[in-house]
Amino acid sequence: MSERVGISVVGTGDWGANLVRNFANLPGAQLVSVCDADPKRLAKTAAQYPGVKAVADVADVAADPAVQGVVVASSAVSHYPLARTLLAAGKDVYVEKPITLEVAHAEELCRMAKADGRILMVGHLLLYHPAVAYMKQLIDQGTVGDVFYVLCQRVNLGKVRKDENALWSFAPHDLSVVLHLLGSEPVDVVARGAAFLQDGVEDVVFVDLRFPNGKMAHVHVSWLDPHKERKVTVVGSKKMVVFDDMNPSEKITIYDKGVDRAGEVVSYGEMLTIRSGDILIPKVPQQEPLRLECLHFVECIRDRKRPLTDGVGGLRVVKVLDAAQRSLKSGGAPVAIAPLPQEVA
Repeated sequence: MSERVGISVVGTGDWGANLVRNFANLPGAQLVSVCDADPKRLAKTAAQYPGVKAVADVADVAADPAVQGVVVASSAVSHYPLARTLLAAGKDVYVEKPITLEVAHAEELCRMAKADGRILMVGHLLLYHPAVAYMKQLIDQGTVGDVFYVLCQRVNLGKVRKDENALWSFAPHDLSVVLHLLGSEPVDVVARGAAFLQDGVEDVVFVDLRFPNGKMAHVHVSWLDPHKERKVTVVGSKKMVVFDDMNPSEKITIYDKGVDRAGEVVSYGEMLTIRSGDILIPKVPQQEPLRLECLHFVECIRDRKRPLTDGVGGLRVVKVLDAAQRSLKSGGAPVAIAPLPQEVA
């Protein structure tokens, strides 16, 4: 392998363009090619990066020995066939979220990567956000205490999709964060939503997740809301932590608030005592999460290490999405989450 890792980006739309920009300027990486089936979009992207090959067929990317890693940033429906082709060609692959639209397809990609020793990474961007990394550190070192529940809100009055509902469009971000922070899979999922603007395409969805040991999480996603919010709240026995991604500078707020239990209970009033202490706003590094994510992919290829957001993590998110979709269609009936197959985990 050359000193710089050869990268190709497949899909150069709005988000793909951001990935192209990052890999073109990333230390340790060489952007070898960009690929897009749309000739106008491909020409526009190629014009910005002289010396980078522009190809219309992913087969050319798969056959190029100069390419070690491929980033799949095309439409979600194409993730599975493209990733499968590239893994079969011996490439390391970074797939944007969701990894696939079907659980069986995600399992197959994980099996392929594991059998062939390939890197399979999923673009769960928020796990590379310094604020989320800070929250995870607070939980793991015991600062938060026992986590009771996690609340996620991702809403705005924004672009209305036709090919996917708010669950599949927005919730992968928050579900990846919830699974990461709690470090386990939910026992079951309940989802309710409504399609106010288009028949069959839910524009608002509420998802409830129940975890082992009584932990809970709630995810609210919508593109039909007067506010634009990107917020994660963690409530623990010692502290409460809020990540507000819409705040330009104060991303994390730590509340020394909670309810303390008295040792010897005499009456209900003496059993529980409200604690309201200091509020801390720590300094969190201002780094672009996408750049950190791209750097991580290059490092994983070079050092042959397992990504933070590997294929199995992507599979876990798709399993929850699939269960939530089934619950949504059944009017909110609980859907159990089956454990991962042993050969995939």
